[in-house]
Amino acid sequence: QVQLVESGGGLVQSGGSLTLSCAASGTIFRIIAMGWYRQVPGKQRELVARVTAGGSTDYADSVKGRFIISRDNGLNTVYLQMNSLKPEDTDVYYCNGYIYTSMTTWSDFWGQGTQVTVSS
Repeated sequence: QVQLVESGGGLVQSGGSLTLSCAASGTIFRIIAMGWYRQVPGKQRELVARVTAGGSTDYADSVKGRFIISRDNGLNTVYLQMNSLKPEDTDVYYCNGYIYTSMTTWSDFWGQGTQVTVSS
């Protein structure tokens, strides 16, 4: 199986920065994409940012220009640098990975979530 372990959440003032990290470990044959989602209570989990194996990135409109996603393929780790944070960025952030665990089998894996709180 595959485990995604997140770190880097915490409390920051509005306008500040935080960097989240997510390391994938376990039976990894190939990583297709990794990304970050957040879930507002009562709403569906939404994409924040995603990076593919080829380096293509997607961002939610609300974070474009403020957040940067990057990936270290050798470490199977994805980072989310969050700048100019706003109180509305407060949420639990979940790491996600589309990962092949064999040549023919892939699954969608999730981390346990890390809390980001932005005070005004």
